[in-house]
Amino acid sequence: MNNIYKSETGKMEIQKAYKEILSVWPVENKQYEVKTEYGPTFVIESGEKNKPALLLLHGSVSNSFAWYGDTVPFSKEYHVYAVDIIGEAGLSAPNRPEYNSGAYARWLYSLLENLELKSCSIIGLSLGGWMALDFATTYPEKTDNLILLCPGGLAPENSSFIWKALFYSFFGKWGNKQIHKLINGGKLPDENTPGLDKALAFTSLINKHFNPRFGKLPIFGEESLSRLNMPVLLLFGDKDYLLSGKESIKNLKNRVPHAVTELLTDTGHIVINQTEKILGFLKK
Repeated sequence: MNNIYKSETGKMEIQKAYKEILSVWPVENKQYEVKTEYGPTFVIESGEKNKPALLLLHGSVSNSFAWYGDTVPFSKEYHVYAVDIIGEAGLSAPNRPEYNSGAYARWLYSLLENLELKSCSIIGLSLGGWMALDFATTYPEKTDNLILLCPGGLAPENSSFIWKALFYSFFGKWGNKQIHKLINGGKLPDENTPGLDKALAFTSLINKHFNPRFGKLPIFGEESLSRLNMPVLLLFGDKDYLLSGKESIKNLKNRVPHAVTELLTDTGHIVINQTEKILGFLKK
């Protein structure tokens, strides 16, 4: 349960680098742990308390650094809670319940209870999108809006991705570049992207020392998806190698006709620069 890192030294290296990033978080914030029934959960809180609550859930093999570039615009409009998912490479508990156990929905319910939030909007990225779906289909009354960025759970995963990524992980910097190419639809992110070097260095450090999960994410069926009565936005890349954007969109639209969906052109599994679109959807 606790061996999510390859070594204690590797864990300390990742957490040291993460805390350095947290010390220069781009918006005024509070950072703290919240007790839940699945262990302590690390939260970065920003924005004014009188504004609507917005929960951010990052993807796998990552932490809330994924939202570094989005927290400033989100915090101007919302009371933001960026959450480190349990069992991932952040500062939350190393607990990894089974995906199909219902534990992650209960974890988020416990988190909201202890944050004293009656409900919130949720943005989930990849694995975080699956967890957002798990929560929203279980507790729709707690979910004001649901924004999904390349989420798992709507189409089967491309199993060859995991094995290719595992193979490349043994080849240092070159291997990490190949992993990023896989994730980004066959190309590296634009070299002119602000902070790209820092982001790549941090993700490479995580890949070096972190043990990812290999279990497949359960697919949500018609009965579950039919509970999504809140506004839903789904964004997928047309070159996503890990998950089929077309199949995921088709599945959701068949079950949730009111959902707003978009297949982003020339985009892999890294869905970025969508903050303005998301804010526009939330304001409707």
